[in-house]
Amino acid sequence: MAKKSIKVRAKEKGGVVTVKALMNHPMETGLRKNKKTGKMFPAHFINEVTATIGGANAIHAYWSGGISKNPYLAFDAPGKKGDELTLSWTDNQGNSESATTKVK
Repeated sequence: MAKKSIKVRAKEKGGVVTVKALMNHPMETGLRKNKKTGKMFPAHFINEVTATIGGANAIHAYWSGGISKNPYLAFDAPGKKGDELTLSWTDNQGNSESATTKVK
């Protein structure tokens, strides 16, 4: 089984859920040259991130190649303890990943 590319935590306090996520991804811009071959590395980056808490949209973001390798994302959204949080991403090569956890 492949290693999950998303680590996510969600904690509620006062009706606000704080989400912290670390995504394992190369985030290659397509502008960097391979020193050994002289060819450009192909662009490979996350271009869409979505999250739902308790079935409601919490965040929907569009990214580009300007985001660093293994991006970290943190945000606050309304929710309560026990809600299910699902965070997912899609990259420019058609790959996708998602992770689900319960709000603590």
